Amino acid sequence: MLSAKSLFQEILDNDESFALFCSIAASGESQGGWENARIAALVPESERVLAPKITRHGADEDKHGRIFNALMKKRGLEPVPVPPETDYTMLLEKHGIGLAHEKLKGEEPLTVQDIVTYLAHSRVTEQRASEEMKLLRKHFADHPDLGRAVRMISNDEDNHLAYCHEELLRLARAGHGRAIQQTLRECALAEIRIYRDVSLAVMARMGRILGWPRAKSATLAAGIHAVYVWERAAGWRRMVSLKMPERRDALGGPASSAPELA
Repeated sequence: MLSAKSLFQEILDNDESFALFCSIAASGESQGGWENARIAALVPESERVLAPKITRHGADEDKHGRIFNALMKKRGLEPVPVPPETDYTMLLEKHGIGLAHEKLKGEEPLTVQDIVTYLAHSRVTEQRASEEMKLLRKHFADHPDLGRAVRMISNDEDNHLAYCHEELLRLARAGHGRAIQQTLRECALAEIRIYRDVSLAVMARMGRILGWPRAKSATLAAGIHAVYVWERAAGWRRMVSLKMPERRDALGGPASSAPELA
């Protein structure tokens, strides 16, 4: 019977599929680290209070990238090239979601609207990351090799999501509510489409590596399409709602260090 746990266990047990999984994850986290570092450097004067939190956000993402690379190293594996069709973060940027890399490579300060765009984009993508890590934590929190990494990354993603909620609510109170809701909706609808496409591409790659029969691959693809239909109809709304989080000032301190995996 297909289940999230059995599916990931297959990927975990095979060196080639595990290296691809970790390489994709490490690449996305490292890209997020760079983006946050550049945003922190370019924060407008009126929002300088956010700079340390954005820096912490980026440091967490860099740490996650190092963790995935360490998981590969522990098994004697090397990172593999990330197929373009599986590169979630770059596909989001390519489709105009979040802040353009050309802008982040420059030296001109960002605007408050840019900060709204950054936080809205993060609120949507961190929702996805938080949910995915909760799923891994449910099944692998006690795994001898993955457990510590999964628990730490999951906690960080929950912190990132809480931070986005709190800061977007602050900006909404400052008069940016309409822009926030519009940007959130645009980001969410684009993200669910890109997530579907990336999921299909990743599962196709995994299927070829693991030799899945055609029926199994077709079932998984149908499941991905079904999730997209639900998200397109109603599920996207969970990505745009805002409420004050229980974790207040979640990124107010320094980033924690990566666990020792060796």
